[in-house]
Amino acid sequence: MHCDVLIVGGGPAGSTAAALLAERGYSVTLLEKARHPRFHIGESLLPANLPLFERLGVAEQVRAIGMRKEGAEFVSPDHELAQTFPFAEAWDKSMPFAYQVRRSQLDEILIRNAARKGAEVLEGCRARRVDFPENPGEPVGVHAETETGEMQLWQTRFVIDASGRDTLLGAQFKVKKRNPLHNSSALYGHFEGARRNPGQAEGNISIFWFEHGWFWFIPLAGGVTSIGAVTWPYYMKTRAQRSPEQFFLDTVAACPKLSERLSEARLVSEVHATGNYSYVCDRTHGERYLLLGDAYAFIDPVFSSGVMLAMHSAFAGAEAVATCLSRPELSKQALEQFDRVMRRGPRIFSWFIYRVSSPAMRELLMQPRNMFRVKEALLSVLAGDIFGNTPIWGSVFVFKCIYYLSFIVHWKSSFAAWRMRKNNIRPVELH
Repeated sequence: MHCDVLIVGGGPAGSTAAALLAERGYSVTLLEKARHPRFHIGESLLPANLPLFERLGVAEQVRAIGMRKEGAEFVSPDHELAQTFPFAEAWDKSMPFAYQVRRSQLDEILIRNAARKGAEVLEGCRARRVDFPENPGEPVGVHAETETGEMQLWQTRFVIDASGRDTLLGAQFKVKKRNPLHNSSALYGHFEGARRNPGQAEGNISIFWFEHGWFWFIPLAGGVTSIGAVTWPYYMKTRAQRSPEQFFLDTVAACPKLSERLSEARLVSEVHATGNYSYVCDRTHGERYLLLGDAYAFIDPVFSSGVMLAMHSAFAGAEAVATCLSRPELSKQALEQFDRVMRRGPRIFSWFIYRVSSPAMRELLMQPRNMFRVKEALLSVLAGDIFGNTPIWGSVFVFKCIYYLSFIVHWKSSFAAWRMRKNNIRPVELH
């Protein structure tokens, strides 16, 4: 079987790339191992997602399933009051909100959109291996297996790996590495009856710090709230003989301010666990292939950047693939530009992620000031406005200087926290 572009993975990155390339007239095949709708975590979107939905033609469908999210709330055990960051106060006032969504619904909207635009979508079909020929004139071979065990061979001009945490090509080439600067694990489930913020703040995401990491609190349409604990891996080893459900509820109890919000709530889903999930591949592309979204790297979900980075990488990737196929003489420049886009997002967010639990960063987030427009710039980063022309980077630099100055002024507590974090991110074998 033949196609111009074969895409592995039907999440936001793969479905977006499939729709864009099919629109350009290329024959596109998308292989998805599961069948939609299927459960997935990563339910909080950023304002920067909304223009991408508009360009794909699915904005109204996403609005119909979404809970409006106008900001992000941070809750600290060391501060009496929570601190809210409204997106409307960001540098660019044109993106004042985002949505919270069930990923099963969002991902189905995106993959069906790819099919409507002409991509061949094959669900229940898992890519197993990719063979790259030595002769550039020969097609790339992709071996796949259906739900019934039937093996298929696809021949294609270009492969896009959007396989998420499966990291098909990263694993095949042995280029996927544990992130040496971060390490975390997660427990998560859905609750009914959680106490939400009143009024327009009802849909805001809340971040709760606690001793072993942080929690997300994501209100979804229909009265369900997604709760997740992102913890240092050593903490997962303390589960002992407790069931995942009991361990999760005990973890919630370790965060009094969250526990209060869940005092009348009940768990209505299975508890899922993910271990040691911070990683990066040492390349974003190669001869006739690209890595998109989580197939390239994943750090931490604290700033809800996953879906936005995945979809933005797909727009950049589709442009690069189209150039490689239509104007091969420009392939090198197109792939270099794609590489810069892919590395930019994780680099920008990682600076904040690595420091979000430090005392200095916690103080700056809980008592923000807008001197030199640093609060507006920070809000722009939180909104995902990092790829456009919004002139935030001078103020972001000032924010970083303030952080380092605070680190120095409070050097004893900062150094103690740094040493503790270094110990916390050590790799742990989870079973």
